Amino acid sequence: MGLTANAKPVNITILSGASLSDVADIRGVQLVSIIMPAAWTAADLSFQSSEDNVTFNDVYDEYDVETFFNAGASRFIGLKDNLNILIGANYLKVRSGSTSAAVNQGADRVITLLVRPLK
Repeated sequence: MGLTANAKPVNITILSGASLSDVADIRGVQLVSIIMPAAWTAADLSFQSSEDNVTFNDVYDEYDVETFFNAGASRFIGLKDNLNILIGANYLKVRSGSTSAAVNQGADRVITLLVRPLK
């Protein structure tokens, strides 16, 4: 079965003039793919995660490198090599750009996260 078997969409929005999305509740699921909108102000994607939906932290790997994905308009981003990076996070925000170089979007942008139940 493919990565998106049994996957469900979770839509999040980065508002016009902002770089950080609203919150996605990812309790009990695993992020497997990201579907980018048809219009996108050029920027990679980075993340903030939270256990309690109050305190959010930037996501880094074990080598102290910020986790990000190359993004562009109308892209389907499969995360097969990075499926475990966000396991344990209960809530997620997506950022346009990085922690040190956030990029504000020029209009509201809806990003679709495909998630599947944790095994």
